[in-house]
Amino acid sequence: MTPPAQKVTPISGFPELLPAERLLELHFLDTVREVFELHGFAPLETRAVEPVERLLGKGGDADKEIYGIRRLAGEDTGRESELGLHFDLTVPFARYVLENAGKLSFPFRRYQVQKVWRGERPQEGRFREFTQADIDVVDVGTLAPHFEAEMPLVIAEAFRRLPVGEFRIQVNNRKVPEGFYLGIGLTDVAGTLRVVDKLAKIGPEKVAAQLVEAGATDEQARLCLALAGIRSEDLSFVDEVRALGVEHPVLDEGLDALAAVIRAGTEQAPGTLVADLSVARGLDYYTGTVYETQVVGNEEWGSVCSGGRYDSLASDGRTTYPGVGISIGLSRLVHLLVTKRGLTASRSTPAAVLVAVVDEDTRARSVAVAAALRARGVPCEVAPSAAKFGKQIRYADRRGIPFVWFPGAGDDDGDQVKDIRSGDQVDADAATWECPAADLRPGVVIPQH
Repeated sequence: MTPPAQKVTPISGFPELLPAERLLELHFLDTVREVFELHGFAPLETRAVEPVERLLGKGGDADKEIYGIRRLAGEDTGRESELGLHFDLTVPFARYVLENAGKLSFPFRRYQVQKVWRGERPQEGRFREFTQADIDVVDVGTLAPHFEAEMPLVIAEAFRRLPVGEFRIQVNNRKVPEGFYLGIGLTDVAGTLRVVDKLAKIGPEKVAAQLVEAGATDEQARLCLALAGIRSEDLSFVDEVRALGVEHPVLDEGLDALAAVIRAGTEQAPGTLVADLSVARGLDYYTGTVYETQVVGNEEWGSVCSGGRYDSLASDGRTTYPGVGISIGLSRLVHLLVTKRGLTASRSTPAAVLVAVVDEDTRARSVAVAAALRARGVPCEVAPSAAKFGKQIRYADRRGIPFVWFPGAGDDDGDQVKDIRSGDQVDADAATWECPAADLRPGVVIPQH
């Protein structure tokens, strides 16, 4: 008796890519890893699970996002129910630093590219399972401020190598709004930041009303909005803040620190870094610089790369490890470029060559050709059947494979290779034939509008 067919339905928030999209994502991953390593960041991978109590200790309302795990078979010791999948890479990294501090050289520079899981409501560009690519620098006791300027410059270099298009890295510093709010008499810094963070969603009038409702005067609310309205690609933001007439030592520290980051940006990546004093997200737990990155033209998508400085990334009660880091939402970025910009890979397979099979009796010759090409670094596959050559060429064309190799098609039983895009077919030897560099690996196709 044939079992009933089971209906297969996708699970919301857990994306699965088609081969061409996955090849595009791998191109992004390879590029990001290369840039991170060029800057001396060491690779790291941490376990997928952490004790739930550790996950709850970071990230604010993380208890609403954690996926708990339990063993479905075998003896249940109760320990499994206390574990959860990590919702970011910062919490496991902080734990890793504490566990391995005696084996690490500080300042420790690491990069980490892994899946993370969040139990939030999925929506466009926001998933329950996705890949993040993080870099962090952590030190013992104190962390030099120049690392805060380095983080966005590494990201800028990676993004310039990728088909991201125009982007902006928005930078703020926790001490700027903190010192400003204290200077105008508002002591609930975190609460004020949470209200100001709603500016893009609800507008200035409602933000002002909520600030007044929380205890601010009309003048204090006006000054908060005036601060959040300051944005510049150069150091002019310092004078604009000063013109508001607010003074406080913490504000001075913040302006100096933010100016150092923007100055480094104007020198090394002009037009990429923007001092944006409306950026408030994350400032209630970051202690210094904070970053958000938007793709120009798709600002509604939100930030695709964010991070900041923690003065207490990790602590064992005796020693404190401050750190600064930034994280690319890689799945989010790729999904944006695929769905909004139409990016894809130039083919759905890594193979650059399809080795044709004349007939099944000579398949061994085709396999030998493929082995010779692979030994020289040329990705290829052997035709699945000895069909007519026209059918084998169509097989290659459907997959985007640019070359078809014909064993024995040349003079004196030599081989030939055909570029199926141009129709050019020439004599070739698997021991010497050079695949054009542009065709060796799948490329990125950017639609022309």
